[in-house]
Amino acid sequence: MSYASATEPLRAANLLAGREIYRLSIFSPDGAPALSSSGVTVPAESLPVRGAGLGTVFVCAGGSPRNWRYPGALACLRQLSREGVRIGGISGGPYLMAAAGLLAGRDFTIHWEHAAALLESFPDLTPRQARFVIDGNRITCGGGIAPLDMMHVLIAERMGSDFARRVSDWYLHTEVNEPAAPQRASLAERYGVHHPGLLSVLERMEETIEMPLGRAAMARIAGVTPRHLDRLFSTHLGTTFLDQYHRIRLQHGQRLLKQSPLSISEIAVATGFSSPSHFSRMFRSVYGTAPSEARRD
Repeated sequence: MSYASATEPLRAANLLAGREIYRLSIFSPDGAPALSSSGVTVPAESLPVRGAGLGTVFVCAGGSPRNWRYPGALACLRQLSREGVRIGGISGGPYLMAAAGLLAGRDFTIHWEHAAALLESFPDLTPRQARFVIDGNRITCGGGIAPLDMMHVLIAERMGSDFARRVSDWYLHTEVNEPAAPQRASLAERYGVHHPGLLSVLERMEETIEMPLGRAAMARIAGVTPRHLDRLFSTHLGTTFLDQYHRIRLQHGQRLLKQSPLSISEIAVATGFSSPSHFSRMFRSVYGTAPSEARRD
């Protein structure tokens, strides 16, 4: 989806203009066809060499960052950057940009699913929760259908807003989102609750995964007593305060298992559990499998 959302607007722009405005080249680390997550293969050529004459290069990556070992691609990105090529990343692509040292001091985003792995691997970098970010000659995008919004802006910069609107209309993309629009649904939509105090606590739970707050502290954030906070979780979510907090932290741990090279001990610390054994017991109780087995799947 990320690849199609980024490339199809360029094809449509050429078609609607009746001439070649954009020339698209596809590269892969080994020059072999790239296999998409849906099983479709995309023909590709070897990585560009010095002086290839490219204007903008986007890194489109999905799957698990801990399995991305492409030193040749990282060196290529650094060389392209030195040549003044504009570098962009889509979905997990910003992770590879970070690994190449191209995001230091930059404003950027990444797909929310890859954010945990990036923060653990590059603690000096902080991605923004946005659909896409343009910071000079660096462009980053959350992926999914967000590249449709990003390409609308990039096409408008070159061809004007009226032409960009024609391209978006071609894909029935009538509501173009702003760059800073959220990647995920709101807390109220995700949890199906609207109680302001409970939403404040859920938000703080997601922000304090590594250093969980106690029930009394969370109750103060909600402006209620601890006992009333328990009733809110029971009434609106059908669970307890502690079970919900564990679930949020374990979901974060599950992402780290699949997307980061961190050891299980390190993941236990990153998710606020007192020990690897405590993390493993809780993980097995929720997912029915050990963290080591989940990592192999």
